[in-house]
Amino acid sequence: MLSCKELVERSSDYLDGQLRLRERLGVRAHLDMCVHCRRFIRQLKLSQAVLQLPEKPVAELDALAEKLARQRREP
Repeated sequence: MLSCKELVERSSDYLDGQLRLRERLGVRAHLDMCVHCRRFIRQLKLSQAVLQLPEKPVAELDALAEKLARQRREP
């Protein structure tokens, strides 16, 4: 079974669906036994949902970033 440290190392890949079947089963087995890691994964899922960024760049965001960069360079 995975340790908590190993689960944390694999957590992003797990949430992104990038683990092989055997690795996914190991993560799920650990989550069945460890309340702390279940809470950790739940918090990561919530963070992903809240911070979802658009897949394609948005023109308004690019313009805003450029404006902020110009303001930062000005004395």
